[in-house]
Amino acid sequence: PVPGRCAYFVERKKRFCKMIPAPGRRFCGEHGQQEEENDRKRIPCPLDPKHTVYEDQLQKHLKKCNAREKPKPVYFVQDINAGLKDVGELPEKQVPICSLSKEELETLIIKLKKASSGLELRLKEQILSHQALQEALNDPKNGESAFKHLKQQASILGNMEKLHLLGPGRCFVEFGAGRGKLSHWVDVALQNVENVQFLLVERATTRFKVDGKHKRRDSIFERLQVDIQHLCLNKVPILEKKKIPLVGIGKHLCGAATDLALRCLVESYTTCCDGKNEEPAPKRSRSDKTEVASNKSADNESNKDNRKPVSGIVIALCCHHKCDWTHYVGREFFKSVGLGPVDFHYFQRMSSWATCGMRETNASTSEESEDQTNDTEEHEQTSSKTESCSDTLQGILTVEERKEIGCLCKLLIDHGRVEYLQQRGYKAALQYYTESAVSLENVLLTAVPSPSLIPEPT
Repeated sequence: PVPGRCAYFVERKKRFCKMIPAPGRRFCGEHGQQEEENDRKRIPCPLDPKHTVYEDQLQKHLKKCNAREKPKPVYFVQDINAGLKDVGELPEKQVPICSLSKEELETLIIKLKKASSGLELRLKEQILSHQALQEALNDPKNGESAFKHLKQQASILGNMEKLHLLGPGRCFVEFGAGRGKLSHWVDVALQNVENVQFLLVERATTRFKVDGKHKRRDSIFERLQVDIQHLCLNKVPILEKKKIPLVGIGKHLCGAATDLALRCLVESYTTCCDGKNEEPAPKRSRSDKTEVASNKSADNESNKDNRKPVSGIVIALCCHHKCDWTHYVGREFFKSVGLGPVDFHYFQRMSSWATCGMRETNASTSEESEDQTNDTEEHEQTSSKTESCSDTLQGILTVEERKEIGCLCKLLIDHGRVEYLQQRGYKAALQYYTESAVSLENVLLTAVPSPSLIPEPT
């Protein structure tokens, strides 16, 4: 052992413990039971067995252990955005795609193509940029990975500007914020704008956050460490004090997290704004909305925010293979085209074929995954899982067919989200916001309230 260090040999790591023991001791507190004169027994902590504790001090330790359950924040409401809970619809055991017979797989593909027959299969390309990122984009010090992220963030801001969402008097809620890069660039774009607030929602503790860059700025940044499933925005103190329009944003918001975020914005927040159980505007019929819009035209500008506390939604979609039927907001759409939870399960798994279901693109997919993990650890590709199925599918589907089917699955799932937003009075759309060479997950979901939509110039 190194002098001054613990003399306990950690068999698992094949080295001596590196902790510094107390003066006159050979072992650290963790391994003190090795001392002959010490008869006290150490046991694994019941809260976290990765560390041990003296048995006679267990109760004292449990009160201060870092693994103990901490008090829930005021904005935590159990499963408020979880959606319906009829999990009984799903069979207990799901048959892997690899285990399906050729006939069963062909039946699935037929159902997929029939359900998506009326959809626009080729999305509009809307690759934009924003002046706020021009200096960073032209900085040669940024590597290829950073450049890819900057291009995506610039396009997201460009799309927000096109929808008139970059303005004063708004609160930007970034879901799956990670290090907070997207909010950072929105703040840079609004550096001369007053009354701007940011809420960064992230369930995990995050290292290397960029929050420190805003300490001397007038804008307000606040982190909410909570799962989106349990987030009640009405109970966030900063929103309780002052009701201002929200703009929901997110860059590569994984699978079910997108559905939870949409429900958080357009259901739990919109319908309970100010704590009142008011009739939400999206439930009105088209004729009713037309009548209301005409009656309020004289004071349209001041009433926009009252009718729609959510001014817009801009989310870069990601990881459809992580979607969940119980949280999915497009369930009604799936049912309307004759599909159910079992079909959704298979389409969700097959969606990964669009990005990593081909042997030829595994290398590029791995690179993309590494780029994405710079911002978050949530984006795990399923190339290894799909790879094990590729031999089984070799004689049934070609590489291009698998890619086409994967894209179709992603489009169908995303269209269910668009339908969900449209039924609640939003004008929603899907578009390619960046090139596939920059990111394989290159689809952006945008939505603004229909009555307040500003028509684009011809």
